[in-house]
Amino acid sequence: MKATVPYIEAKFDEYNALMFDGKLEKVPIELSNSASYVGQCTFRTKRIAGFTVGRYDLRLRISTRHDLPEEEIEDTIIHEMIHCCIWQQKIKDTSTHGKVFRAMMARINRDFGRHVTISHRLTAEQREEGLDKRVKPHIVAIVTFRDGREGLKLLPFSAPKIRAWDRVLRRSGNASDIKYYRLESAWFNRFPTSAAFNVFFADMSEVRAHLEGIPPLPISELV
Repeated sequence: MKATVPYIEAKFDEYNALMFDGKLEKVPIELSNSASYVGQCTFRTKRIAGFTVGRYDLRLRISTRHDLPEEEIEDTIIHEMIHCCIWQQKIKDTSTHGKVFRAMMARINRDFGRHVTISHRLTAEQREEGLDKRVKPHIVAIVTFRDGREGLKLLPFSAPKIRAWDRVLRRSGNASDIKYYRLESAWFNRFPTSAAFNVFFADMSEVRAHLEGIPPLPISELV
């Protein structure tokens, strides 16, 4: 099942009356195509001189990227409604899913027979199903570290950003080798593209299988 805005709004009203004594204010409902989350509460933060002085524009988002059982979608909506409740009532918690959140979640699970969890764990099949299957161009860096580990990084199609990333990593002294590849593939869509100074430690035998027959290129020939 994939949720719709009217469905989520109806469930919000139902659970608000049943589990939250009707105290929750309505919030804007949005759908997304994100593969990184199933449900999410977002808000904007007002800052003055670097200090947070207020939060506003609370929104509830549900991803329709994954086809999930209805009960899982319901539990996700309830999870995000707990966040809404804490946010709207200005309750201070120990963390995002701290003591207050966990106590509310435990009460709802106990009293209403739900299975709300701290985070939604997708199965391997669901994660694979949610991946973007379109063939796209990628620039892939394979990094060999001095301790023997290998990782990969997908970089943007920007020569200055690639050069800066390469320069910082080499100056760190942690990398013994960096090789760059340019290719078109759907498999590499599972990794994010950015110029952040990090790498992903994946199954490198599988990564190399998708690079087979593709020669590494110097940075000057990537873009």
